Amino acid sequence: MQQFVTYRRVSTEEQGKSGLGLEAQSRDIQVFLDSYAEVPFEVIATFTDVLSGKDNDRPELTKALDLCRKTGATLLVAKLDRLSRRVSQIATLMEDRRIRFRVASMPHADNFQLHIYAALAEQEREFISLRTKAALAEAKAKGKQLGGVRPKTEARNVAAKEMADEYAKRVVGLIAPMREAGKSLRQICDALNSSGLATSRDGKWSPAQVKRTLERATSTT
Repeated sequence: MQQFVTYRRVSTEEQGKSGLGLEAQSRDIQVFLDSYAEVPFEVIATFTDVLSGKDNDRPELTKALDLCRKTGATLLVAKLDRLSRRVSQIATLMEDRRIRFRVASMPHADNFQLHIYAALAEQEREFISLRTKAALAEAKAKGKQLGGVRPKTEARNVAAKEMADEYAKRVVGLIAPMREAGKSLRQICDALNSSGLATSRDGKWSPAQVKRTLERATSTT
């Protein structure tokens, strides 16, 4: 019988975000078990950490991995970044022959594909961080000339718009071909969410966001 150990992780900030909360992770894990797991299967334990993905000390994940090594069970997570946001940690787990893991949102992905997804996601987060700092610095400089009662608010709005415009231009290269191929907005947002690519605010895609991104990219070209 196939055995699974499920692991969920959420930070205090992420608990309120759509697609990142514990209930959403549990739902995705259950969808995988119902649709892709070999029958019969058994979930022998579930572990949950409530802390940042940047924190290397995750006691519940350590317990989950130890149990997998002892029992031969497969570690199952909802999304790859719930396991780790660092590609080096993903690679280390892949090299451990006593550990097998599956990602519910990417049920057919093999280790090579998961490694590529992790590397791309890490690069994306680094770029977003650098872009945010640059946009805020530019907005702060412009804020000195904005005037008005609330220049700081205006500066943040300018920064947010510039960040959204830049992000739209970057991801439209992925969205536009799917749209031209006849994919619906729902199909496109499902593909983006499954790939692990977040929105400009590091959230989950919706059809409306896909539409706005296409419109924003067109208006800024």
